[in-house]
Amino acid sequence: MKLIIFDLGGVFYDNADVTSAISSDLGISVEQFLRYAKLSGLKEFSCGKISADQFWKRFHAVSGIKVLDELWGKHFKPILKEETHTLIQKLKAKFTVVAGSNTIEPHYEIMRNRRDFEIFDRVYASNIIGYSKPDPAFYKEILKAEKTNPIEAAFIDDTEANVLSARELGIKAIHYKDDIEIEKLFDEIILQAL
Repeated sequence: MKLIIFDLGGVFYDNADVTSAISSDLGISVEQFLRYAKLSGLKEFSCGKISADQFWKRFHAVSGIKVLDELWGKHFKPILKEETHTLIQKLKAKFTVVAGSNTIEPHYEIMRNRRDFEIFDRVYASNIIGYSKPDPAFYKEILKAEKTNPIEAAFIDDTEANVLSARELGIKAIHYKDDIEIEKLFDEIILQAL
């Protein structure tokens, strides 16, 4: 094993999901917001194919709701998980450690400006590489850039579909859950490396 890929929201960060805050701001349910967001090109947005401005224009056309603020950035206030940060520091002594995350341009810029990415050797964000998880192309793009075979990589994510997709490629994928002990996760990664 030589490469470890960390998801960001839910693994590296707490408080990264903004859907409830945006829904509340718009006065609609989370389910309604997600339905409108999907119809407005959320997948294209997360793959960098459309801008935030284009997304909100489409959202207005689909929902009839005029959005005056850029709500994705307004409500994005992620909190670093100190335990994960410490784990990454430990792992960097032995492995290349990168971030591999589905994100959108407003969130990417906030994380970059906060310098949160500095702990990683590199960052692979869906809005930059043009693919989002669980699309196998997302992982293949990272493996190609890192010149790594799937069996030489581990991947940690809190979304089961993403974990299963990575496993299908032969990546050693670990499903991160809120109650997982960081030391147990460290041991699992190290054991898989042997």
